[in-house]
Amino acid sequence: MPLPVHISARAKDVRNLLAGLLETYELLGESDYDPVLAAALIAFGFVFIHPFADGNGRIHRYLLHHILAEKGFVPKGLVFPVSAVILARLDEYRRTLEHYSKPRLDLIEWRPADRGNVEILNETADLYRYFDATAQAEFLFECVAETVDKTLPEEVSYLKKYDLLGEFIKNSIDMPDRTVDLLIRFLDQNNGRLSKRARDKEFSRLTEAEVQTIERKYADIFYGV
Repeated sequence: MPLPVHISARAKDVRNLLAGLLETYELLGESDYDPVLAAALIAFGFVFIHPFADGNGRIHRYLLHHILAEKGFVPKGLVFPVSAVILARLDEYRRTLEHYSKPRLDLIEWRPADRGNVEILNETADLYRYFDATAQAEFLFECVAETVDKTLPEEVSYLKKYDLLGEFIKNSIDMPDRTVDLLIRFLDQNNGRLSKRARDKEFSRLTEAEVQTIERKYADIFYGV
């Protein structure tokens, strides 16, 4: 079998490790500990334990969002798209995970088991209970900074432009809101042009002049031309 890139905690250690992680989460929640550091410790601690056969990464990213919100780093009601930034930096994210996992492979005695699993032969709980989260915290701080400085401003700018174009379309053509949303989505997907397929199907009622007017307005709002 191929060499593993990460070995999870032993099944018999998972309950105790998660109990310790939950206790740490509660202690950090009651303290004034930095929200980003708290999120890094708990979320990466969870994904390193890797308690489930599937879904660990999704829960890991949920924990990042949950802890940042719970610690007051993110205003209530705001969707803070740090996960999107993490996934856009996937190679760095993998290196951050491997920074923890690779050195520990030499400390774990294992042998192949059924279904591509491994059987762990030595005591490994402390490898997951105690770890230096500096690399993971630094990566998360970088992603949070990019979210605040770049991603959120870009999203706000896009939404303003989206609303401007939507109002223009509704004031120019009798069209339901859902159809307007679909039209703008098609324009986004095709660099501001409505495809022949969309013209022939979903928007067959639009005249050529109306399509050209909408495309020009899209270019004006989104590209400034």
